[in-house]
Amino acid sequence: MKNILIVDDSPVMRKVARRILDGMRFQTSEAEDGQRALLACELQLPDAILLDWNMPVMDGFEFLRQLRKMPGGGAPKVIFCTSENDVAHIARAMHAGADEYIMKPFDRQIVQSKLEEIGLC
Repeated sequence: MKNILIVDDSPVMRKVARRILDGMRFQTSEAEDGQRALLACELQLPDAILLDWNMPVMDGFEFLRQLRKMPGGGAPKVIFCTSENDVAHIARAMHAGADEYIMKPFDRQIVQSKLEEIGLC
C-alpha cells in the first residue's frame, strides 16, 4: 500500500484530502506545517506528498527545497496543492522539484487524475 503525506495547516483540508485518499486505498499521514513534514520524512519517506504552499513555521516551497536535499528526498512524488494560480508561482514550484500541482478546492476526480499522471494509480 502506498503512503501519502498530507501537509496543510488547515485541519479541514487535511480531513478532505485524507477522506479522498483513504477512499482510494492509500495509507495516509498528516503534518500541519513544513517543519513537521520534514520530521516525518526523516522517519520514513512517503511515496508521495500532497503539499500546501502557504503555511506557518515553514511554507511548502521551503519544505520542498529541504526535502530534495535529503538522502532519498528526490524519490517522493510531490503535488503542490494551492489556491495560488499565478503562472510564476506554479513555475517556481515546479522548478523547486514539484511533480504536479492541484488548485484548491479539489475533489476526488482531480486528485485521482493527478496521481495517475505521476504514476501512483
